[in-house]
Amino acid sequence: FFPSWFPLTLIPHNFNMLARSSLPISRFLSSSRSAHSVGFIGLGNMGASMASNLLSDGVSLKAFDLNKSVVEDLASKGASVADRVEDMVDCETIITMLPSSPHVQGTVETLLSAGWSGKTWIDSSTIDPIISKSLGETLEAEGKGKIDAPVSGGVKGAAAGTLTFMVGGASSTLESVRPYLSVMGSNIVHCGSNGSGQTAKLCNNLAMAIQMVGTAEALNMGDSLGLDPKILAGIMNTSTSRCWSSDSYNPYPGVLDGVPASNNYEGGFGSSLMLKDLGLATSAAGAVKSATPLGNATKEIYTMMESMEMGGKDFGAVLQFLKGNCGNKKC
Repeated sequence: FFPSWFPLTLIPHNFNMLARSSLPISRFLSSSRSAHSVGFIGLGNMGASMASNLLSDGVSLKAFDLNKSVVEDLASKGASVADRVEDMVDCETIITMLPSSPHVQGTVETLLSAGWSGKTWIDSSTIDPIISKSLGETLEAEGKGKIDAPVSGGVKGAAAGTLTFMVGGASSTLESVRPYLSVMGSNIVHCGSNGSGQTAKLCNNLAMAIQMVGTAEALNMGDSLGLDPKILAGIMNTSTSRCWSSDSYNPYPGVLDGVPASNNYEGGFGSSLMLKDLGLATSAAGAVKSATPLGNATKEIYTMMESMEMGGKDFGAVLQFLKGNCGNKKC
């Protein structure tokens, strides 16, 4: 179910039993609906594919994004178009896939002020877990349900409908929207109360970034000492340094086919996005006095990459940064 090059974020101890059912989603959901069942806000590389999968499964969907071309594309597939966030007030369920905590906060405030009549909010953005918990409390005070449901699986997983959802929130709220999540993903893990899904996502990405830097550092060292990167990677992948960043997403060009490193670090998970997640992770850790010395060091490396205009490259491009290959600027 998972793309070969993206991590299995969590061991699926409660693998989704409804994954990819051949029955339309309407068979699982109540026939009593608002004008639109789902309002989808945030249609980037991930969100657009997630919304498209919902449409393909027969979900009544209204779409909003500042990028009008992607909204028009979804309209051609049957979506209704919202010109403003406020136009989502008739949607029973809201799904957000937005860049940052302030974007999500502003969207919640806007819709509540506009008199949103719906029941459930699914936030699949990656944001601060403390803010996510606070938003859950705000929505619950208004009689609404809310889950944080950040994802793993990348652009390919979003397109294929094989995402992993890390869910924080009440079990009853999760069950009420599980059919929607089942259309967009193949693995749904309930992590605990509101904010716990965000915590799981940030812990995973913190470890993933540290592993990537360590893998790149070792491969660069071996190459500099005259060792064939493919031979070294083969040894690492069958020895104690084995990890996903080496055996499934190797950062050295040519070691693996079909990964960003073998495509000039295009596609994949951008270094600027990894820097954002590292910032969220280290900030959350600081708030509870959890030491992150390696996380902080890794964040500094990706901060330097951003300053060298490498933010648009996949985060495996840290190998090129270590080699001193930083585009038009000297590392």
